[in-house]
Amino acid sequence: MNKTCPLCYRPLGKRVERHHVVPKSKGGTETVGLHPVCHRKIHKVFSNAELARCGTIDALRDNAELAKFIRWVAKRPPDFHSRTR
Repeated sequence: MNKTCPLCYRPLGKRVERHHVVPKSKGGTETVGLHPVCHRKIHKVFSNAELARCGTIDALRDNAELAKFIRWVAKRPPDFHSRTR
């Protein structure tokens, strides 16, 4: 498994959650390891249909709300936990 979160590029901590790049409900099979806080933020911002249309983690970063989150979380340690609003 990769040791870096593909969303925020921080090192992964002790807790890693698997994220389907394209949701299983939309036929996706590829998964990536993410920080729990990053995983929750993705699902807070995007519906499954939107995730299926994006198709890649790189495409998600173009979203303004997610880009702001990535800048904010970049200063946090790998095992940082926060409630997602």
